[in-house]
Amino acid sequence: MDSYYELQIKINPAIEDIVSDFCFEKFPCEGVVLAEETYKDLEMVSTTEGTLRVFLTCEQGNSEPISEDYIKKVLQAERELLVTRGLSNEELGSWEFVFFEKPNEDWSKKWKEKWDITRVSDRIVVVPDWIEYTPQKKEVVIRLEPGCAFGTGTHQTTQLCMLGIEKYMPSGAKMADIGMGSGILAICAAKFGASSVYGCDNDSTVIDVARANAVKNGVVCSFELNTADKIQDKFDFVCANILHNVLAEIMGDLKNIMKDGAKIVLSGILDEKKSVVYQAIEKHGLKLLEEMHKDQWVALVAER
Repeated sequence: MDSYYELQIKINPAIEDIVSDFCFEKFPCEGVVLAEETYKDLEMVSTTEGTLRVFLTCEQGNSEPISEDYIKKVLQAERELLVTRGLSNEELGSWEFVFFEKPNEDWSKKWKEKWDITRVSDRIVVVPDWIEYTPQKKEVVIRLEPGCAFGTGTHQTTQLCMLGIEKYMPSGAKMADIGMGSGILAICAAKFGASSVYGCDNDSTVIDVARANAVKNGVVCSFELNTADKIQDKFDFVCANILHNVLAEIMGDLKNIMKDGAKIVLSGILDEKKSVVYQAIEKHGLKLLEEMHKDQWVALVAER
């Protein structure tokens, strides 16, 4: 390939994974890199604007070059969807974008330069697939190819869920990951001794990715296209890393798949939106065990 396209979108860095997710779904996307911007005044100040660099191949599924009009249409539709789900303009960022063609200078490797080993805790380590790494004693190592699906292990919401698994999931638990994306939380649970692991997502494009990641990590997980309201089974431990308003909407369905005494980690919640999820927890009679924080993100651990 002689050239590639680069799409640069101004976003709030806090929603990097959300925007990256639909870029992989809607565009011929091969990778993303986020560059956060800072400005010096009297002190260094981080802004809520970052530039998401999205690397695209030249064709949009039918040998036609991807167009700026198509990108604009997708961004408008996805932004409107997030606004209806309760995110403000400040939480989203401006979403101004530029789109241009660039010569191929081994671009497929360039986006990988950002990625490094992520140490989630003293025990949990997420390692990009192309990096050599020798585990230390008692470390739980999860290998992924970042960018292939939502949930690469570097985002705060994913890390909070993994910390919840480490702290609260009993060994031998029957575990469910609702909205599993890349499958990283299911894989983490399997490596922490879950007896069976089930994951579902409403995005068909991530199922094969999650299955491949489970094989890559030498664990057995069952992944399928499904939603919580259609699940008949019940579980000892549940993870749901989804937007706050969706968590509130499906809280009854999540409770229904929990055994008595089961625990759930609810993540994907901006600090200022946590009251929405709190109210849903209270409404459905779950007991709050802990509020976990990482930067502006919150995870809530509850028990049935």
